[in-house]
Amino acid sequence: MNAIRLRVWVNPPGGYNNLADVLAKATRAHALGMQLLIDFHYSDSWADPGQQTLPAAWSNQDITALQTSVYNHTHEVLTALKAKGIIPAWVQIGNETNNGMLWPLGKASEHMDNFALLINAGYKAVKEIDSNIKVIVHLSNGYDNGLYKWMFDGLIANKANFDIIGMSLYPSTVEWQTPNQQCEANMRDMVSRYNKEIMLCEIGMPATSPVATNYFIRDLYTRIHNLPGGKGLGLFYWEPQAYNRWQNYLLGAFDNTGKPTFAIDAFR
Repeated sequence: MNAIRLRVWVNPPGGYNNLADVLAKATRAHALGMQLLIDFHYSDSWADPGQQTLPAAWSNQDITALQTSVYNHTHEVLTALKAKGIIPAWVQIGNETNNGMLWPLGKASEHMDNFALLINAGYKAVKEIDSNIKVIVHLSNGYDNGLYKWMFDGLIANKANFDIIGMSLYPSTVEWQTPNQQCEANMRDMVSRYNKEIMLCEIGMPATSPVATNYFIRDLYTRIHNLPGGKGLGLFYWEPQAYNRWQNYLLGAFDNTGKPTFAIDAFR
């Protein structure tokens, strides 16, 4: 393991995942020599395929103002990191944006052009901080080739700028082999179609199935690292240390005593 992925929320109640929280975690990771992925949700709480809720402070903004807000928020967080000598290797513009972000104006099925504008606002801020930071557009359901073709055809047609295609994959413990095969086929198609690098930004299976999870991780590791041209960058397990079932999250890889399970041995 040589990298950590940290989410950022805009104005979260209680402070969890706000700028100060992210800076504290990033500083610890940096001191350990780890690379950093910053995952901008552009929301005050969880953003995923079922919810891409506007931050309260942005709720009345039009698409022009939203571009400015995305730019400013992205720039502010990365500037604060840079001031501590921390430059992320990667930045996600949005989290699991299967249908865009900052709904309704950034909903891709209705406003693909707006979604591209929002991505470009974030991209501009990232590259101004450091042109070597790679920008990720991240979707879930890494097995779903149709979703990925629709999204990235649309974004490219609308002149969106990005460097990496990010994926999530959360199969069942009963039958993970087929989703892994489908994910590899999708990754290979993305490389062929768009000549982009690929990252598995989130993978996971139930913490109660560590043996199956270990095999699942090792199989995916082989598949992504065998992509043509070295385009496969690697994978992140999400969220391994969630052993205490915080917020009822059951896809960690630590047991209920706080010890890593056999699943994590896949990273050895």
